[in-house]
Amino acid sequence: MTDATLVGSSAQPATDVRTAIRNSLKSRRRKQTRLRIYGLAAIVFALSMLAVLVGSVIMTSLPAWTQTQVLIDVTVPPQAAEGVNVRPGPLANESIMALFPPVEGRAEERAITSILSNGAQYIIRDTLEAGTLQPGETLPIWVPVSDPYEQLYEGVITAEQPENRRPLNDAAIARFQTLEADGRVRSAFAWDLFTSADSRFPEVAGLRGAIVGSFYLLLICLVVSVPLGVGAAVYLEEYATKNRFTDFIEINVNNLAAVPSVVFGLLGLALFIGFFGMPRSVPLVGGLVLALMTLPTIIITTRSALKAVPPSIREAARGVGASDMQVIGHHVLPLAAPGIMTGVIIGLAQALGETAPLLLIGMNAFITAAPSSLVEASTALPTQIFIWFDSPERGFVARTSAAICVLLIFLSLMNITAIILRRRFERRW
Repeated sequence: MTDATLVGSSAQPATDVRTAIRNSLKSRRRKQTRLRIYGLAAIVFALSMLAVLVGSVIMTSLPAWTQTQVLIDVTVPPQAAEGVNVRPGPLANESIMALFPPVEGRAEERAITSILSNGAQYIIRDTLEAGTLQPGETLPIWVPVSDPYEQLYEGVITAEQPENRRPLNDAAIARFQTLEADGRVRSAFAWDLFTSADSRFPEVAGLRGAIVGSFYLLLICLVVSVPLGVGAAVYLEEYATKNRFTDFIEINVNNLAAVPSVVFGLLGLALFIGFFGMPRSVPLVGGLVLALMTLPTIIITTRSALKAVPPSIREAARGVGASDMQVIGHHVLPLAAPGIMTGVIIGLAQALGETAPLLLIGMNAFITAAPSSLVEASTALPTQIFIWFDSPERGFVARTSAAICVLLIFLSLMNITAIILRRRFERRW
């Protein structure tokens, strides 16, 4: 065999190896490209589904942000100057009936007075108590209309629909159109959504009681869970020795973070209400239940923040004579504070959106006034959404979506605050 033959035979395998490597690299690049495309498609799909969800909620809530009102001329009878009690309900009915020709029969009178919402009498009452109306005087006042007429003004109910398929007959629609033609109907921003508590009438139902109740819940949760959670995390991370007891605690803390929230509701029902005899539907019990649910999250995030502090910080503090308490209080905790605050805010945001534990302890009661203390019956934003969603009136559909939007705004603000704090105070070692 000649030398040329040997060289040719050795060059052929080298060429095959290079070709195989090139083919392998091309195949790897194609797989990486496909993986990148799959990941991008998954992100686009998730964002599109989120946009559809949020968009549908916002579109459904649009009618709840406005309130349809009618202008009535309220005249206080002269007898009021002599101390005669004036009832705002009949006064409102007389004012709306004065806008139409006289009718006979109670049915026709009820058909006309049904234009006004039940909240109209309270607006007139507040006006009388404020002294704006004097006996014998007439004052035009904008008052809300009832839910069927609000749906008519917003286009949910139309005259083209069959009469047996809508809550208003042709005569009722004609009367309301007469008011529109006279310029006595308008649409204004629904301040009642934030200034009023719950009501059986959707046109005047509001979230004030739920917002105040949620504030009390988060206040109790913050006061109870943060000291206990941070203290437990500091002990486990800085003081506790590694043994079976601490391993048992760590395993259970991690397991509790994954327990469904309804289990904490059952625990609160059995412990606080069943054993201690605390009242139902009060923010104090709800806050304690949410604190139990938030504790594992705060402990885990606080331990992670403490672990992120370099050991050299501790060694340097001890080198200058600092005690263990001074090392933790003066050096470790301040450096871990951004991570701790982030965990606390995320835990509180999770607690704000929980519904199941609050339903189990009875915080779904019908509350017509905002609570003024921690031991008064109350509700919260998630349970208020549940109550409105379960109501048969069509007007509560928009109110439910509006309450969801308010809850999403609060949750978004809390998460944005956590992100800002983390980026503002985060240190890289």
